[in-house]
Amino acid sequence: MALEIGSVVEGKVTSIAKFGAFVQLPDGKSGLVHISEIANAFVSDVNEFVQVGQSVKVRVLNISADGKINLSIKRAEETQERAPARPSRASHRTESERPHENSAPINGEVAPRSENQEFEDKLKKFMQESEGRIADNRLYADRPRRGRKH
Repeated sequence: MALEIGSVVEGKVTSIAKFGAFVQLPDGKSGLVHISEIANAFVSDVNEFVQVGQSVKVRVLNISADGKINLSIKRAEETQERAPARPSRASHRTESERPHENSAPINGEVAPRSENQEFEDKLKKFMQESEGRIADNRLYADRPRRGRKH
């Protein structure tokens, strides 16, 4: 069975890191559940929510061109529970802060790749510009100053 973005599959936790858990998927591939996708609660320690060898249901969020698979436990649980509507942060937003009709749904659905990619591109550009400015500042800060002495 080929993995598809948005599909929910069962996997086994193979290792845990500070930033998330690695899960072995049925097709032999493995993916990462980032710490922010472990649970709906604040997660400071991944070990409090999952253990190595534990079987978990995960939703495939993204499959990158280089084969990295991003997974979510909390989004897989949301689709299975389908609990009665609960107030969300979105209900407290002003009209200008609410997402537009064509943006990603709030209920844990996967945002369109174009929006995610656009954000990633902007973040990458910002980081490159920041690193360049920091390098320039270091270059000029290390130079001896020339000028008149008073």
